[in-house]
Amino acid sequence: MKTETVALLIGLASQLLFSSRIVVQWVQSERAKRVLVPSVFWQISLVSSFLMIIYGMLRHDPIILGAQIISYAIYIRNLQLLGEWVKLHPVFRFASYAFPLASLGWFVAGAPHFSLQAMLASRIPGGWLLLGAVGQTVFLLRFVYQWLYSERKGESVLPLGFWLVSFVGSVMILIYAALRHDAVLILGNVFGTVVYARNIVLLRRELRQPSTRPQGQAAPLKEQTEVQAS
Repeated sequence: MKTETVALLIGLASQLLFSSRIVVQWVQSERAKRVLVPSVFWQISLVSSFLMIIYGMLRHDPIILGAQIISYAIYIRNLQLLGEWVKLHPVFRFASYAFPLASLGWFVAGAPHFSLQAMLASRIPGGWLLLGAVGQTVFLLRFVYQWLYSERKGESVLPLGFWLVSFVGSVMILIYAALRHDAVLILGNVFGTVVYARNIVLLRRELRQPSTRPQGQAAPLKEQTEVQAS
């Protein structure tokens, strides 16, 4: 099987998982009429991100690879903030640390189908790389912002700013994906863009309603869990 075919299958599997997490989050939010983010959202994100790391290496795409490495670490941190990380099976936690490190080590050492040297030698137009880098940076800033916000609150929270930045970053990545003829990125971001826009509408509607919750703050995960169980 050709490397391109393997990369496509891995990328599609990753995007299918990414989409499934959004569907779960979207359905629960629609039922509650406000934005909810269950812990399984982060668990699925972690597995999906690992697959995208592999996809980025096979595609020799520094934009995808760099973005997913950072995202992977943030997903783990959110699980830790939720108190869910220690509840996961030790084998899963070990694999979550070991597999990405082993894969990146293999990538640096080089292999017949992918290597760091080949990625550095790839001839992606500078303008495309700049667009992709800015788009991914904006997209990643949503999690940096969410991470810092959650660290300050001491619990995992997704405020309105997270969804606004997600929407802008997703649109920019869509343009980059179209230029690169990357079907995986296109499929992954088209659906996500729609969901981000819908979450913005839901959260803005929620914030306009009288509430004792501080202005601009999304519902904490503890409260979200209670809503889901009811």
